Amino acid sequence: MAKIINLVLVLSLLLVVASEGQFLVNEILKPPATLKCESVYGVKSGDTCFEIAETFNVPTEFFDSINPNLNCTALFVGQWVCLNGTLS
Repeated sequence: MAKIINLVLVLSLLLVVASEGQFLVNEILKPPATLKCESVYGVKSGDTCFEIAETFNVPTEFFDSINPNLNCTALFVGQWVCLNGTLS
């Protein structure tokens, strides 16, 4: 009886490990999210990310998420920043 219980426990453990491994594989192979920007703003002299987000009533966290590659310490005049969009 103890051998059967041990076998069941080992098989259960293997099943859990295998399903976790499949989850990790799916996460690694999942394509990156794509951004669909619905409105943009051209940076003007003296603009900062915070001021742009505040001017257009965009929460800072959302602004950052729809501008993932934006370097807020190196904005330049004429640079386009996204003000509204969706990640899919």
